[in-house]
Amino acid sequence: MQSLVNPGERLDDLLIHNLKIIQHPDEFCFSLDAILLAHFVAAPVQCQVVDLGAGTGVISMLLAARGASRVTGLEFNSRMVDMARRSVRLNCLEDKVAILEADLRDLRGVLPAGESDLVVSNPPYRPVGSGYTNPRDGVAMARHELTATLNDVVAAARYLVRYRGRFAMVHLPERVTEILMAMNQADLEPKRLQWVYSASGRKPKFLLVEGIRGAKPGVDVLPPLFIYDDKGRYSSEILAYYPKGGDSGTDE
Repeated sequence: MQSLVNPGERLDDLLIHNLKIIQHPDEFCFSLDAILLAHFVAAPVQCQVVDLGAGTGVISMLLAARGASRVTGLEFNSRMVDMARRSVRLNCLEDKVAILEADLRDLRGVLPAGESDLVVSNPPYRPVGSGYTNPRDGVAMARHELTATLNDVVAAARYLVRYRGRFAMVHLPERVTEILMAMNQADLEPKRLQWVYSASGRKPKFLLVEGIRGAKPGVDVLPPLFIYDDKGRYSSEILAYYPKGGDSGTDE
């Protein structure tokens, strides 16, 4: 196990399905938004899934553990690709998860069009020039739209997903208008939406949304999801993700 972890890297326990993940503090490390997305989608039993911007591979591995027959993670950052592939090997998921080094803006010849049952993405949240840009290239690419915009992600999902297939994404609440418009224009009609709050009385922290290719208009707005209860502890909904208990990642 330890031989797969390189100097300077750390081995973290996801506390879910006995999964472990290799991360490096100088690269982008997964946070709670990835866990939220992986559990927002209905159990992907026997689904062919593509994870756009797979990063550490956390969402790809969680969806495989939840029943997906095959998950293909696409990642642009070569260092992240290497770590994610080693995490897949570490968890003995090579028969279910493949991590490809690819640019989601140019998928022709990489993956076939219109054959995926489910496409998911935890994309860069912020447009270039918006807020502080991290000086570490890998972290900057994960947080800002330096290599892929919101429209790029939606276009990639539209290319990959089959008719009546699903596309799910986690993003920032303040971009909800752009998100819903982009999905609607790409014929990925938004069908499920959930606001995620740190705690009661706060503004929403995340937006979870799922669209269906070729569906009729009409959105099912789910009850709000709270990360913490009134005592500052993980809510029962969040704790349900962690059968072993404890924390995994952060909510920042």
